[in-house]
Amino acid sequence: MVLDEAAAGGDVSGPESLYGDPVDLAVEARTGRPEDLATIIYTSGTTGQPKGVMITNRNVMWVLESGLVSYGWTRADIVGKRVVSYLPMAHIAERVVSHYTAMLLGLEVSTCPETAFLAQYLGAVKPQIVFGVPRVWEKVYGRLNALIAADPEAAEKFDAAIAEAMPLRQKMTMGEATEAEVARYEELDVENFALLRALLGLDECEMAVTGAAPIPATMLSWFRGIGIPLAEVYGMSENTGPMSFERIRVKPGTVGLKMPGSELKIFDDGEVCCRGGHVFAGYLNDPEKTAEAIDEEGWLHSGDIGEIDDEGYLRIVDRKKELIITAGGKNLSPANLEASLKTIPLIGQAAVIGDNRPFVSALVVLDAEVAPGWAAQNGIEFTTIEEFARLPEVVEAVGELVEEAMSGYNNAERVKKVKILTDEWMPDSDLLTPTSKLKRRGVLARFGEEIESIYA
Repeated sequence: MVLDEAAAGGDVSGPESLYGDPVDLAVEARTGRPEDLATIIYTSGTTGQPKGVMITNRNVMWVLESGLVSYGWTRADIVGKRVVSYLPMAHIAERVVSHYTAMLLGLEVSTCPETAFLAQYLGAVKPQIVFGVPRVWEKVYGRLNALIAADPEAAEKFDAAIAEAMPLRQKMTMGEATEAEVARYEELDVENFALLRALLGLDECEMAVTGAAPIPATMLSWFRGIGIPLAEVYGMSENTGPMSFERIRVKPGTVGLKMPGSELKIFDDGEVCCRGGHVFAGYLNDPEKTAEAIDEEGWLHSGDIGEIDDEGYLRIVDRKKELIITAGGKNLSPANLEASLKTIPLIGQAAVIGDNRPFVSALVVLDAEVAPGWAAQNGIEFTTIEEFARLPEVVEAVGELVEEAMSGYNNAERVKKVKILTDEWMPDSDLLTPTSKLKRRGVLARFGEEIESIYA
């Protein structure tokens, strides 16, 4: 773009490639074919080199039509709904939510240039559809809890309200609540949660989605308890985004039901596989990797271990390649442990260590935005987050909170020790992908000395 002209008050012009003769849509519609390539999206490369995922016109159209059925909306229902676009443009969720759905189903999209500005955009736009990677929801959760905790009396009232609201909201979700229970939830909502949603800019939200990495079931239930209709989606670039989802009858701890029109299956080794119109055409110039991903019967192999319950809800255990095997031979899921650690508001990020180790440990990064409120509540003074992390009372408190978060795991699975860090891990780095997925090899390489100190 010619920015100096704009600065001088003149017209802004783009490259010549943006201009040309108008096309005849009727002719172009006959020219294009369902099997034509719509886009190439590169995988995040968390467990290997990035690969070019070839997605066709048919893949995109299939996902949009299946999505409408899953959401319980018609085309007329979704036209004009507001959404904020803020994730990397190359991410499959961003493509589906704010590119393809906007073009083909008529969403109203507001573009937020950086995730740091998302809060103010939500307040201004008041979106009806919100997609967030878990880190986004974790930050909201941490900030709200820190804000509430600053007033002990208000915190006690809120904690009591949310504890009562969560089971009521779940009974309402499953259509099992009595009229009296619905009335009680609505009373709690008016007194405790409605203003909170308005402050977040989520008071008009009709569908809130989390995906791309696990989120703790308790955190998802917490958001639903305060009236934000959060649900977890599961999928990958290779199946054009969603493999499973359920918007209405949400079961926290699961990632929903298979997408309408598709097949979902757990193979004998526990791997989650799917088949349907959302399965990609293959990896660009890589027939060998394509054959590894899609078998002869058309099943896409996700690389994840999962379970399907008797109602068809899918639960993800972990990545096959990321399961930790301790020195004692115990197989465990680092992602589930990390999700539990991140339910602690004081902990913003976590990486579990334990492969071929005598016990499980973790690197935990303190949330610098939560720390001041927590310190004030506990009568602690500090000047820098590094100083805060070294304080004996903070180290002791983190240890106690971790022990509490691990109470639902057996002794062999629990995180026994943690190393407290202070510098936030940033997206699109050697530690995180652009959508904040953990790069375990990068973490092991960067923090080798810190990890060894845990086991010294």
